[in-house]
Order: sequence, then structure tokens, then C-alpha cells
Amino acid sequence: MAKKIVIDAGHGGSDPGTSANGIVEKDYTLKISKYLKNRFDDLGIESALTRTGDETLGPKERPNRVQSFYGNGSDVIVLSNHINAGGGDGAEIIYSLRNSDALSKSIANEFIKSGQNVRKYYQRRLPSDPSKDYYYILRDTPNNESIIIEYGFADSGADDPSLIKNNWEDLAEAVVRGVANYLKVPYQPIEGSNTYVVKKGDTLWQLARQFNTTVDQIKEANNLTSNSLSIGQVLIIPGLNEDVDSDENEYYVVKKGDTLYQISQKYGLSVDELKRLNNLSSNALSIGQRLLVKRGIPSSTTYDTYTVKKGDSLYQIAQMYNTSVDEIKSLNNLSSNLLSIGQVLKIPSSSISNDNIIYTVVAGDNLYRIAQRYNVSLEQLRKLNNLNTDNLSIGQKILIPN
Repeated sequence: MAKKIVIDAGHGGSDPGTSANGIVEKDYTLKISKYLKNRFDDLGIESALTRTGDETLGPKERPNRVQSFYGNGSDVIVLSNHINAGGGDGAEIIYSLRNSDALSKSIANEFIKSGQNVRKYYQRRLPSDPSKDYYYILRDTPNNESIIIEYGFADSGADDPSLIKNNWEDLAEAVVRGVANYLKVPYQPIEGSNTYVVKKGDTLWQLARQFNTTVDQIKEANNLTSNSLSIGQVLIIPGLNEDVDSDENEYYVVKKGDTLYQISQKYGLSVDELKRLNNLSSNALSIGQRLLVKRGIPSSTTYDTYTVKKGDSLYQIAQMYNTSVDEIKSLNNLSSNLLSIGQVLKIPSSSISNDNIIYTVVAGDNLYRIAQRYNVSLEQLRKLNNLNTDNLSIGQKILIPN
């Protein structure tokens, strides 16, 4: 029996819910709920919304609205969306006394993959009658499989406010994956996302090569403890689709019979340049592998220039501006380290302060923790490093204002 889903946008109308750090709960729960509805439609899962606008629903009316769509059977899943308050940090999921933790656990696992920590998933009893659920949306939707999803704390002193405001779609997509996994419905990522669905014959080694990353980075992004994969498994691929289909970088997808030499000739590169651009240690290629063949200059990024003087070398210039030789060569399409006096080089403006510290990202780091450690703001770090996302990868270099 196919299950149906009722998506409840918590609060609304005269009841705004919690408000902090520019987050109004009723607005974000509605955005998240509408997103979930569209994605469940994409996956062929029947669903309905308790509210589609800024509507007030009271404690009696809301459960009635929930069960007005598909009834009070066990074939109905209720997802009640909320933003937490109280100064904590991380997601929470509360499931009803009548149900198991399987759905909550599935969603929690996907939250973690999306970069949101999970405080707990749990049940809560009504003090006056421990046989009943504490929350009315669970208590008064009998027989339905009902859960409350708290996406994070609006008043957190850590990274929850930033995640909610800037990455709420990623958090909502984590719920979509969790529900799809629980229902055993084939999941298809939204176009342009950083996820990949495992196919027959895939291995971590092949995927790492295909997407120009490492096995360890994929395992870390997905909290994998082994190299085993299962068909249909959804993996987050670090860096996938960053700068893809833009006018900044150009990529080539390897086809049967391709060699590094042929590809390098096609794009006016040497084999060594092509290997350097893609961090390749050998000439072996795999069909479907994505190769960076041209690194462009983002239109939204500003650059300064440096005029080469007598005695200059790329190494000295890179050290002067807190960047790397490879970065300067890529930005200026240089095929060698040779320079000529009077030559004008482009230098990222984000690198131009001699007062910057270069920090190398290690396991467990996030942008918020780095900002706290060096007493700078998240906005400073994003602007200085031209970051469009707060996602980091191990080994990534971050400039820190000194």
C-alpha cells in the first residue's frame, strides 16, 4: 500500500512561532513545506499541504486539517515542520509513541550528510498522562505516522541560523532523501545538486576518479565507515556541480577511446597541464570522468594586477600575495613558469592583503568554527575567499584576516 504524505507548515498567520537572527519560523516552515511538496511530486509520492499561505491554524483545526486529506489510517505520514528555539544547536526529530524510530532515523542520517548535526530523535510523553504524546500534532492525529521536524535553532550561537537562512533547501532535500529511503522509493536528485545515485558496478574509487575527488572525501561527506556501496544509495559528492554549467570553468566528460593526449590537444593544453588542473597522478581515464579543461574567471570576482619586475618568479609572487603558483598559472592561462619583465598578471583580490593567514581545512572544521577561532565574522571569511557556500573540504586553503 503506497503511503501518502501530509506536510504541515508549523505556525502561521497570527502565530509567527519563534523569531531570531532574521528568521521568522512561520515563513521558513512554509518555504520548506512547499519545497517538500514539489520534490515529492517529482518522485511520484502523493502529498498535500496543510497551509499554502500565511494562515492561522489552531490546536484543534490543524489536526483536523491534517486528516482531512487522506484520513486517519496508518498509510499516512505527517511531517510537521518547525524551527527550534532555546539556544541549542542542531536538528531534532520527535516521533509519536505509536510508531518506531525508523523514519526519524532515516531523516537524521540525511541531515548529517547535508552538514547539519542532529541533537537527537526521540519521543516525549504528556506528563499528566504518559500514555499520550506531549505534542498535540502527534497526539491528535491517531493512527497516522506523525513526526515533528525541528530543522535547527533560530537563536543558536553556532551555525544553525546560517544553515537555516542560506541552506534551508539543502536541509529540506535531506528530508526528501530520508523519506524516499524509508519508503524505498527510487530517489532522483534535483538537477544541479551535489548528489549521485549509486548504480550497478559503481565503486568509491571509480566515483572519486569520475568526479575529481578522493575516496576519503566521499566517505567523510557521507559518514561512511567502509567502502561498500548499494545500488540506489544516494551519495553527496564534494564539489560536484560547483562552477558547472557557468561561464567560469569549462569541463569535458571522458568518452570511450579518449586519452589525455587527445583531450589536451583539443583544448590547447599539455598533458601535464591537464593532469595538474585535475590533480591526476597517472594518465589513466575512466568513461564518464569529468575533467576541468579551462579555469575561467568568475564574473562576480574582482582581480588586481601585478606587473612583473626584474628578478621576479612565480613562487615569489605567489608568496607575496598568499596564493599558489598553480592558482596564478591557471588564472593567467600560463603553460610554464617563465615570466617576462613588464608582463601583467592577474591576482585574486581576495589574496592581496599581506596580512592574511593561510589556513588549511582539517577534518571536523566548518566555516563557523574557523571564524570563531580567529575572531572574525562569517561574512568576512566568505568575502575574502569568494565563497558561495559554507561547505568546506579537507585540505582546502582558507585566507584568514590577521
